[in-house]
Amino acid sequence: MAGLAGRLARCWYSGFLRSPLQVPALGLHVGGPAMQTSQKDFNNAVSQLKLLKEDPGNEVKLKLYALYKQATEGPCNVPKPGMLDFINKTKWDAWNALGSLSKEAARQNYVDLVSKLSASSESPSPEAPAADRKQLESDSLVVTSEDGITTIRLNRPTKKNALTTQMYHDIIAALQAASKDESAITVLTGSGDYYCSGNDLTNFTHLPPGGLEEMASSGAVLLRDFVNCFIDFPKPLVAVVNGPAVGISVTVLGLFDVVYATDRATFHTPFSQLGQSPEGCSSYTFPKIMGSSKAAEMLLFGKKLTAQEACAQGLVTEVFPDSTFQKEVWARLKAYSKLPPNALRISKQIIRSGEREKLHVVNAEECNVLRERWLSAECTNAIASFLSRKTKL
Repeated sequence: MAGLAGRLARCWYSGFLRSPLQVPALGLHVGGPAMQTSQKDFNNAVSQLKLLKEDPGNEVKLKLYALYKQATEGPCNVPKPGMLDFINKTKWDAWNALGSLSKEAARQNYVDLVSKLSASSESPSPEAPAADRKQLESDSLVVTSEDGITTIRLNRPTKKNALTTQMYHDIIAALQAASKDESAITVLTGSGDYYCSGNDLTNFTHLPPGGLEEMASSGAVLLRDFVNCFIDFPKPLVAVVNGPAVGISVTVLGLFDVVYATDRATFHTPFSQLGQSPEGCSSYTFPKIMGSSKAAEMLLFGKKLTAQEACAQGLVTEVFPDSTFQKEVWARLKAYSKLPPNALRISKQIIRSGEREKLHVVNAEECNVLRERWLSAECTNAIASFLSRKTKL
């Protein structure tokens, strides 16, 4: 059974890294006498983990890994991996942070955590009002269409809707399909508490045969194509920001026609912190929307805006109380979707056509700069340093 647990742990944690802003501190029961947990209870919990219906998320998997190692091997007793070995270093940090926690206490914490996960997986999660007829569904994205509205829903709630490389491809395909369907408007939103927490760092941990150069080049091309889909989208495009937004999910908001946000949403672009530079045409759209100095606070210094601040500065169209957000927004969108679709397309074309060429130029330039940033020692060191700070348990 211990061999099975080890294989399970290795399988679950081989690619656990997530978006840089999505690894909160995790609380562990490290004080007081541990309750008696038998080896049989522990082995049963290891087996029960395989039966979970939903992925519990990276921070929970990291916690489970650390507790398993502590319960089976005791305090961390292996050398610390190198700074650029992101995955193994973060796992090591999690295990090492348990200090002298006894094997018995670690087993108890492990069993308690698995028990809670099993109980919560039996409870259905509430869904926000949205379309019922599915057009496309993947592990991380759901596209539906009803009442003249095509809804593209980011669907990784346990990972705060962090964007994987595959999700970039899926969103591009969804936008291309929505541009040709019969709906009047298209909506982008998220499942769960977050709108989108930016990039999942697993995007940067699996090197292709060509190494960093190939990864940076292909990433820049994918980002350029992704942003171009927003620039060229022919229908009214609405962001329904159901929670905090980070990185690329914020920068492309300047390419939307309308942005509705719950009052608990925040907007954060921590590029400098990670040794990177603006994306999503934000180097052009943000100064135009909110003025140069306010844009600089966000894009250079990483100032996080509240929903009310983002609305006052023109990035958000309107803010709604979280308690009524879904009901009010979807009622409004359903009313808008009854407007003549051709008139909506033509009106958007008139409004946007004068800037489309400029936006494509800006997008290409931003992606070229980012490609160089991703290859820089400053960016690599900033990401490694950030992970080192944020993954302490």
